[in-house]
Amino acid sequence: MSGSYDESAAAAEEITDSFWEVGNYKRTVKRIDDGHRLCNDLMNCVHERAKIEKAYAQQLTDWSKRWRQLIEKGPQYGSLERAWGAVMTEADKVSELHQDVKSSLLNEDFEKVKNWQKDAYHKQIIGGFKEAKEADDGFRKAQKPWAKKIKEVETAKKAYHLACKEEKLAVTREANSKTEQSITADQQKKLQDKVEKCKQDVQKAQEKYEKVLEELNKCTPQYMESMEQVFEQCQQFEEKRLIFLKEVLLDIKRHLNLAESSSYANVYRELEQTIRMADAQEDLRWFRSTSGPGMPMNWPQFEEWNSDLTHTITRREKSKKNEGVTLTNASGVGESAALAGDRGSVSSYERSQPYTAEWSDDEGGNSLSASEANGGANPFEEETAGKGARVRALYDYDGQEQDELSFKAGSPGLCREEDDPAEFPWQPWVMSPSKEKAR
Repeated sequence: MSGSYDESAAAAEEITDSFWEVGNYKRTVKRIDDGHRLCNDLMNCVHERAKIEKAYAQQLTDWSKRWRQLIEKGPQYGSLERAWGAVMTEADKVSELHQDVKSSLLNEDFEKVKNWQKDAYHKQIIGGFKEAKEADDGFRKAQKPWAKKIKEVETAKKAYHLACKEEKLAVTREANSKTEQSITADQQKKLQDKVEKCKQDVQKAQEKYEKVLEELNKCTPQYMESMEQVFEQCQQFEEKRLIFLKEVLLDIKRHLNLAESSSYANVYRELEQTIRMADAQEDLRWFRSTSGPGMPMNWPQFEEWNSDLTHTITRREKSKKNEGVTLTNASGVGESAALAGDRGSVSSYERSQPYTAEWSDDEGGNSLSASEANGGANPFEEETAGKGARVRALYDYDGQEQDELSFKAGSPGLCREEDDPAEFPWQPWVMSPSKEKAR
């Protein structure tokens, strides 16, 4: 008996986690709640991806707009400029495609999951979902008879194990009494009676335990059938969710995979065609004809003097007049103020441009300056650099750049003979009479 008791005790210590154990159907019921939550997770996942698509589309648009303006204002020309601009066109079209992806994710995939979830899961007023409550009630009903029998089995098993324990103690006491001299015959007889009674109790407990276990085994097939029936209903419900979400994921893949989109392929087909149309030789011929030796030219020819013709002001004379550069004997308070006000910020690109030559390209035709028309010096002949010319400052001035000087009104100074105050409008020069006369 003791051996069977030890085996039963060891078996009792084992903890099983089988679906057939009482209450373990709860995991199947929980799966219904998890299914609802997973729908929410998928919708959040789609929504976040849609935000990424929208942000990327906007970044492409901003990038395209910025660089298109830079290219149009830059020095690149001809067919290569069009090829470069085609890259910006690609960005605009791809931006539109990603906007379409965003719309498909939100308007189709997101809404599809949302509507399916609403139809598949029905919330109760008291909390939880109707489908989970129905599954729980089904399992509970199927398990109730078996749970009652298993409880009786556990009680009978406990009684049997207790009887075995009592029997073992009685046998031990009776065996020990035989070796002790103080134990009387009467006491010895009582211990033997106790052993016999314990054996009878063990026999009764074992019979009852076996009987209850037999009854449990008889109702086990019905229990398994009922439990499997409810479980299969839960499986069918879960199968619908799995199949549906698989379809949604395939739709998401189709919307995201622009490689399979004919519109996406056309974007890069057109881009490649435009780039391949760039012709270096054609661009060089165009530049030659518009900015090089291929340009037309009104070569100088002998012209008779005509008193009716008015003098044409060259661009450089106009710039001198507008910049307000004041020469000796032509200075005034108003002109000095205009000179200071006309100084503005000039970009590095504008500052690097060469100054206009003495030639005028007005619509009236190319003409010489007034001094040249009257037989003055050749504008291409530079004055010989001398020791310098004396100048004086018109007004107080603090240098704004590293290569500028600071002056007080009336301060004398010296500049090179070849320096032209018109080319340095930000300096408060007043040229010496000798310099003005030489010009």
